[in-house]
Amino acid sequence: MYMPGFVRFLFCLIMLSLAAEPLFHIGSFTVTNTLTNTLLVDGLLVALAWKISKSASLIPSKFQGAIEIIMEGFYNLTESVAGERTLKIFPYVMTFFLFILLANWTGLIPVITSLEFFNGHEHVHLFRSASTDLNTTLALAIVSIVATHTMSIRTIGLKHYLGKFFSLKPLDLYAGLLELVSELTKFISFSFRLFGNIFVGELILGILFSAFAFFVPIPVIMYELFVGAIQATIFALLTMAFMALFTTKHGEY
Repeated sequence: MYMPGFVRFLFCLIMLSLAAEPLFHIGSFTVTNTLTNTLLVDGLLVALAWKISKSASLIPSKFQGAIEIIMEGFYNLTESVAGERTLKIFPYVMTFFLFILLANWTGLIPVITSLEFFNGHEHVHLFRSASTDLNTTLALAIVSIVATHTMSIRTIGLKHYLGKFFSLKPLDLYAGLLELVSELTKFISFSFRLFGNIFVGELILGILFSAFAFFVPIPVIMYELFVGAIQATIFALLTMAFMALFTTKHGEY
């Protein structure tokens, strides 16, 4: 089938960029550029936690004040939804938000994304946003959903947990089965929402950087910074909402 040159170029670009590029192998284990980005984000989070613990003061600096505003905002929001279960849910919410936010933003910094590595066959980017790897977003979705249901069983007990899905009443059973199916679809919605938004944004930026000077893609970078923050917030807030919902006994909503 014939395709125009530009269309063929875009098609090849998409196909080549869909999977994370391998950097090197450790035995049978492949280290990809999204894995190096994950390690970079983990290192940044550890460094951030260390800096905050060492420089915390009753008279906060601008940096400490900004962190406190973010943390307090998420905590108050979680408390308004989850109430007494806030201490159980908040760590998940904040961890998801910070990890996804940094993963999204580090894929937009030219100083980081311009670094290249020769894998023996070709030069590839050393770092690529972990959120553009479906393996990473699916792993985040699995952690979120499994943690939600595990917390539900521990909080309300196995009997009340199963009662959310199964009942002797036909209408309640039908609604419960629909809810069970919706829980299975969350793996797809959680992972593909994050992956699709970040992957497409970086794909567009890649095309712009290859076709135009640096200043042309700047508005798109600013927009993608906003999108990255929004997607991190959505993932964290959805996790918070589902955890709060599933740690509430049926009939106590």
